[in-house]
Amino acid sequence: MRGTTGDIGEEAPSSAGLDRALRRIARAVVDYALPPRCPGCGLVVDDDRQFCLTCWSSLAFLDGPACAQCSIPLPAALPGGPVTCGACLAAPPPFDGAPAAVAYGPVARTVALRLKYGRRTGHARLIAGLMARRLAMLASEEPILLVPIPLHRWRLWSRGFNQAALVADELTRLTNAPRDHHLLLRTKATKALRGQGRRERERIVSGAFALAPGAKEKAAGRHLVLIDDVHASGATLRSAARALRRSGAARISALTWARVVPDALMTSNIFDFARVDSDMIYERMTG
Repeated sequence: MRGTTGDIGEEAPSSAGLDRALRRIARAVVDYALPPRCPGCGLVVDDDRQFCLTCWSSLAFLDGPACAQCSIPLPAALPGGPVTCGACLAAPPPFDGAPAAVAYGPVARTVALRLKYGRRTGHARLIAGLMARRLAMLASEEPILLVPIPLHRWRLWSRGFNQAALVADELTRLTNAPRDHHLLLRTKATKALRGQGRRERERIVSGAFALAPGAKEKAAGRHLVLIDDVHASGATLRSAARALRRSGAARISALTWARVVPDALMTSNIFDFARVDSDMIYERMTG
């Protein structure tokens, strides 16, 4: 029946329906004034946190065969189960796997830089969405605890946020895996690693991390997963993992958004890490 004054009619609009309609109108107005743009190139796209076809097609997802210890991509799968790369055989890393969502390239680099230095904090949700698939592959018998790579307090104060912590928060929202921002401390203010060789990077971050008070109780029996944005030489991740080894955790892994792989930056068979790392210095973002 139709509603009349004083009656509750079947066609009377509900408050929830009115709220949805108002949100749709508001969204349409915002999209018209500030349309969603591709996080890689800035092209107008259909929805927030969506790549255009060109940028999406250029991302190299690291889903193929990889080293069982450091997760560096391997040319092809080999029979006989997990394979360890030569570098890990010579010097085993302090973590049990370090997968990344994508290979480091122009689009992955732009997204990471715009999050870190362009203050596009919404990119943390985009990054976490693509990292969540890789996190599922790290599932183990031990309960997982996400541990974002911490910033030194001086850098945190100057930047205003820790991009790794933002990504960890979004991963928790997406997967329900708990995170702890304070399990690991950055006790030494290190200079930027940009432009440094592998040995110098190892020296710079050596001893930069320490366990927080009570960390051993929180870590006992858990699978700790370090979270960061970019895995270049791995010096930062290895230093952090060595500190976590003292916690008594059952297992330690690392998970990142983008990883430098041999085909990405190679000059005369020697990696050039001059422009990449999880500790890249400030670079002004435009666009």
